[in-house]
Amino acid sequence: MPTRRGWAAFGAGFGFWIAARFIGSDDLHMVAVGVIALPFLGWLFVQWNRVKLTVHRHLSAVRVFPGTRVSVSLKVENHGGSTAPFLLIEDTLPSVLGRSARVVVTGVPPGGSQTVSYSVLARQRGRYTLGPLFTRITDPFGLAQIRIQTALRNDLIVYPEVEDLDPWSLGMHGAGAGESTVRQLFRTASEFYTMREYVTGDDLRRIHWPSVARTGHLMIRQDETTRRSIATVFLDNRTAALGASGSPGFERGVSVTATLGRLLIQAGFAAHLATVDSPAELLSENALLEMLAAVGSVRGKGTGEVLASLRETSRGDTSLVFVSSPPLAGEIPGLIRTGTAFGRKLAVFIFPVDPATLPPDPAAELQTRASAARHSLQHAGWEVYVIPPEGRLALAWQPRRQPRKLQEAGSSTS
Repeated sequence: MPTRRGWAAFGAGFGFWIAARFIGSDDLHMVAVGVIALPFLGWLFVQWNRVKLTVHRHLSAVRVFPGTRVSVSLKVENHGGSTAPFLLIEDTLPSVLGRSARVVVTGVPPGGSQTVSYSVLARQRGRYTLGPLFTRITDPFGLAQIRIQTALRNDLIVYPEVEDLDPWSLGMHGAGAGESTVRQLFRTASEFYTMREYVTGDDLRRIHWPSVARTGHLMIRQDETTRRSIATVFLDNRTAALGASGSPGFERGVSVTATLGRLLIQAGFAAHLATVDSPAELLSENALLEMLAAVGSVRGKGTGEVLASLRETSRGDTSLVFVSSPPLAGEIPGLIRTGTAFGRKLAVFIFPVDPATLPPDPAAELQTRASAARHSLQHAGWEVYVIPPEGRLALAWQPRRQPRKLQEAGSSTS
């Protein structure tokens, strides 16, 4: 089909033809006919030179954190028998990543390929789809074109923002030895977990003599086992709590959830993630970040049913992380009741709106809610942090830990 330039040429030629008819100029009449014919000749050119093309898209990284620039390479392969003409490739991008990318490819020989690239900046979390891709074949004058759509799509996952926190100050240890393991002893020697061959340094009192007589090797009774500590991270993704998806309060809540969930996993915990519309699920670090990259806000739901389910399925040594806005006075007893089923408990309350930007009365009401929740939960054995939507957990995390570190350092030197 003709391009805008082609239609402009056709209009100009038609104008020349009218002028030639009025003034009776044969030369101008020939020029008018030639200009009118150019768009149609261009259309015949692109039809005659249609080639078989294959386009492959490659991303320098598929999973990135906000602020990362991703390089996108487009490899054009010519499977036809003639050299590919002037190609304009348009790659459709989500609006969050910017305008659709346009690149030019010329002179791809038969059986050859050419690679062009562009870059996008991942500014905010989400799961984005790149594509479809459109290839426009034009004549050398840009008067006619053919548009070919390629159903080529690639996913780009932008993780939530993750802050760096001190893992040794997590303060959420499982029962028993170590931060990430729980040691369980069996009550009698007949309930031993397994046996293994003797290794130099093992306690000789643990030799299992019946197995020695049966196998002819020294066998050690393994009457203790270890398991990973468990932690549940709950994100209150209600619109009534942290706001709608994309709002500062909601995005800060997702960032805090990703930060603490990743910290727990790296510390060796078996971390479960739960939201208002999703039950607790055991996730790896990458799966946790991918799930939080796509999480959105929900409307018209409460946390009571979800918290009751968490309370019923938890063990007494399970750690709980609760991320939400400062709760109402009527919600605090239910939260405290839920915490009784867990071991260590940590709550991070995020103001959905910065109180400094509100009128005096709403700001005072929001801060009163936060103070009441902090006092009640700390009295019930919780550790509580309160941050504004534009704030950072790391700033609230470190000052409280520093005196304890200094105290431990002072006691070790005394």
